[in-house]
Amino acid sequence: ANITTQYAGRDTKLPPRDVLEKQVLERLVLLKLQVARAQATGVRVTDQELDQAVAAIASQNRISVDQLRQQLTRDGMSYADFRNSVREELLTQRLRQRFAQTRVSVTEAEIDAALAAQQTVGAQYRLAHILVGLPEGATPEQIQTAQKKIAGVKSLIDRGEMDFAAAAVRYSDSPNALEGGDLGWRSLDEIPNAFAELIREMKTGQISEPLRGPSGFQLLRLVETREASPTAAQNVTQVQARHILVRVDDDTTDAQAKAKAATLAARVAGGADFAQVARENSEDLASQAKGGDLGWFAPDQYGPEFGGALKALQDQQVSIPFRTEAGWHIAQRLGTREVSANADQSRRAQVGETIGRRKLEDEWNRFLRELRGEAFVDVRLGQAPATTPEAAAPATGG
Repeated sequence: ANITTQYAGRDTKLPPRDVLEKQVLERLVLLKLQVARAQATGVRVTDQELDQAVAAIASQNRISVDQLRQQLTRDGMSYADFRNSVREELLTQRLRQRFAQTRVSVTEAEIDAALAAQQTVGAQYRLAHILVGLPEGATPEQIQTAQKKIAGVKSLIDRGEMDFAAAAVRYSDSPNALEGGDLGWRSLDEIPNAFAELIREMKTGQISEPLRGPSGFQLLRLVETREASPTAAQNVTQVQARHILVRVDDDTTDAQAKAKAATLAARVAGGADFAQVARENSEDLASQAKGGDLGWFAPDQYGPEFGGALKALQDQQVSIPFRTEAGWHIAQRLGTREVSANADQSRRAQVGETIGRRKLEDEWNRFLRELRGEAFVDVRLGQAPATTPEAAAPATGG
């Protein structure tokens, strides 16, 4: 029902039911594979963390947990199933965070190149894509098959037999296939360099020829273009904060780390000097000697959990213990300020985060395809459709 509702607001034909069912099932399979990988690599969500997440969802909807439970019952979903879906979402989020920490890095040269490009480019582009994925070390036969498939998809669209969004739902290997391949708005520094110049020259509604990228073969469609708002990036908010970290590791359980953090928080609340407590107890070696001082930074620089905790504080207020991938923290927000986004370090940090998000998306999607490729799942949703993109591809030989 949610998928059909999404398509109701689009100027595109709803794909056949069997196509939607297959994509929805593929998405469910991928979710289960991510959950299994998260659990296999030691990612955990405690019952207390789950309770907090459910309470946050209820609060965001301005209802109590009991009212949320009643609403779920009316919608035909059990509370236990809902809690399990939230737990799975938290597990996949943490798996992605761990992946980002270990697999994604941004070099100073990449930031320099992006800053140079920004000097002349102010447009933003709304893009959609269709991906025919290839594994790492693809064989010539796999490359040829993928090439033929993407050419066939392009031919179907060019002949008017299928619009771009419907073709994405039916044929794309990208996780956003169900959204018609919609990539949202991107500035040029958020687009791989190999495609940026091409996109700048495309016209609204135009579809590219098949393109070879690190993930496979793609078709790109320029949905619309807009000029970036001149005020959108003039100022950014920074916070000054300090923190105390208690890590969770082989020698310290989650419960022990939380209890220690609570004890340290009580000492600070009782009048102990935060900086001194940090110097004596914090396990963040980078800030320990400085009394936990992290300086000025964008709130989400250290992750959404850390940023969310700081945003909820008033200046000089000390948080209750909160959990991140690193462990249990106590944080004190010392101040906030608005700074020009053109300030060198702030701007470099912003550009670095943008490049990091782009690279994470590319690497994560490649990881998901590898994860799916390693698993065998027997999917039975009826016979395959008669029209295949390979059949639509133009002949390439005598």
